[in-house]
Amino acid sequence: MRHLHGIDSEVGRLRTVLAHRPGAELLRLTPRTKDRLLFPGLPWVARAQQEHDIAAECLRDRGVEVLYVMELLQDVMEYPSARAEAIVAVLGAPYLGERLRADLGTHLAGLDPEDLARVVVVGLTPEEFRPGRGVVFGLLDRHDFVITPLPNLAFLRDTHTWIGPEVAVASLEPARQREGALIRCLYRHHPRFAGVACIYGPGQEPLDAGDLLQIAPKVIAAGISERTTAAGVERLASRLFEANLATKVLAVPLRQVPEGTRLDTVCTVIDSDTVLMFPALGYVLQAHVITRVDGELRLSRPMPLLESMAQAMGVEALTVISTGVDPPAAAQRQWDDGGNALALDQRVMLC
Repeated sequence: MRHLHGIDSEVGRLRTVLAHRPGAELLRLTPRTKDRLLFPGLPWVARAQQEHDIAAECLRDRGVEVLYVMELLQDVMEYPSARAEAIVAVLGAPYLGERLRADLGTHLAGLDPEDLARVVVVGLTPEEFRPGRGVVFGLLDRHDFVITPLPNLAFLRDTHTWIGPEVAVASLEPARQREGALIRCLYRHHPRFAGVACIYGPGQEPLDAGDLLQIAPKVIAAGISERTTAAGVERLASRLFEANLATKVLAVPLRQVPEGTRLDTVCTVIDSDTVLMFPALGYVLQAHVITRVDGELRLSRPMPLLESMAQAMGVEALTVISTGVDPPAAAQRQWDDGGNALALDQRVMLC
C-alpha cells in the first residue's frame, strides 16, 4: 500500500508519529559515561518507559498511528543495501582502529536483522564482543564501548523533521551522527516510505531538526545556535527554495538562550495564531527573513520574532501563552521544560 506523507503546519491534525521507546541503551548510562554520551543525567529507565507508553496511548486515543524506530529498523535490516548503510555508519567511528574495524564489520555482517537493529542502537561493550583482537581492542577499558549506545535517540525530534512532502534529516554533532544516519536509512529503505526524498542529511553543515518549525505552509523558522549553524540554515533554505518547498525562511539567532536550547522548546506553535513561549524571550528574540530573488538568497534586516512570525502566518498579532516565570535556564533540563509540547490538532496539546 502506498502511503502519503508530509506536513504543511505545526498544528494540523496529527495522523502518524515516529517514536522511539526508551530502551536498553539508557541502561548503559553511568556516572562515568553520561557526559561522554551527551546525556544530562541518569534516567529512571522503567519510569521513562512507563511514561512513554502513557504518552503513546494518549496519541492512539486521538487516532494517531504510532510507528516505532526499532520495529522499522528490524524490517529494513532484511535488505542488504540497508544493512550495509547501517554498518558503514557504525564503522565510521574514528576511535576504531584498522584491526578492530575489520573484526567488527565481520561480526555485524553475520547478525540477523533483529540483533543488528538492536546493536546499532544499544551499543556493544568489550565484554560482549568476543571476537575482539588487536591493539585498540586490547587497550579498551571495561567502561569503554566497542559501539557507543544512542541514549539520545529518545529525543527523536532532534534527528529529523518533515517539511512539506520531504524529510530534513539532521546533521548532528559527531557523537550523535549515527542517529541521523539510521533515521536516513529508514526513510531510504523501508517500503512504508517508498518515494520519500530527503531534502537534507548527515554530513552537511550542522543542523539540528529541533531548531526547525513549519509555522505556515511554505514558511520555515530556523533557530541558529551551537547545534544549528548559519551555514546549515543557508544550505537548507537554498534547497527548500529550489524544491519549491518554501517561499521564506525565518532565521532566528538564539543568542539570549542557554546552551543546548532549541527553537522548538523556546516557541511552540499551538494554533494558527497562538504560540506557547518563555515570556521574556518573546520580547528579545529577533528574526531575519531569508527569501530568494533572481536566484540569490536575500537576508532582511532583523525584526522582532513574534512580529515576523505573525506576518508570515498571515495574522495581525500572535497570542502568546506564557510557559511560566522560571528563568530560561530551566530549558536545559527536559523535565522542567515548559515548552516541551506536541500539537495533536489545533488547540489540542500533549505536554
